[in-house]
Amino acid sequence: MLIDKLKDFQVILASASPRRKLLLDEMGFEFDVKVNKIPEVYPATYSPEEVAMHLCELKASAFSSDELVPNKLIITADTVVAVDDEVIGKPISRKNAIEILMKLSNREHKVITGVCLRTANKMHSFTTNTKVFFKELSDNEINFYITNYLPYDKAGAYGIQEWIGHVAIEKIEGSYYNVMGLPTHRLYEELLLFVK
Repeated sequence: MLIDKLKDFQVILASASPRRKLLLDEMGFEFDVKVNKIPEVYPATYSPEEVAMHLCELKASAFSSDELVPNKLIITADTVVAVDDEVIGKPISRKNAIEILMKLSNREHKVITGVCLRTANKMHSFTTNTKVFFKELSDNEINFYITNYLPYDKAGAYGIQEWIGHVAIEKIEGSYYNVMGLPTHRLYEELLLFVK
């Protein structure tokens, strides 16, 4: 069992996301949370997959070699939303959140999460993609959601686990938990190989 293997490690989730913390909790992991703030910048030429991979690796690299004692395992993640290969970040204002949700309305978009696993002597990264299909959103629906759920900390200006996920998402192709911010099934499989 993975949980037994992880008892040899001090697991660190390097993310301030309450959703990632919840998902790791639900997977039965024992872990601490420690976040090293970094500027989330990337080359403009990167694809959405490259952006997610680059940012999760930046977060992992923010831990110095002094911090990485032999039994410490760092898990970092970064989730991006993409429409036609345009990366959609977190909204910076109400107006921006409205613009983002109007862009997602009545179409498909991709949610890509990059995950990086790092110990003192190795690092491994991967990405997971999920396609999400939104119904056509009315102005009233968009305004209701933003007013009541304040999605300013979420890539793509929405959380699938919130009201908008229940009423606006017609279907998804891929991992639901990836859209929440952590592809739990893939993480489990990758960790089994990483800590063996």
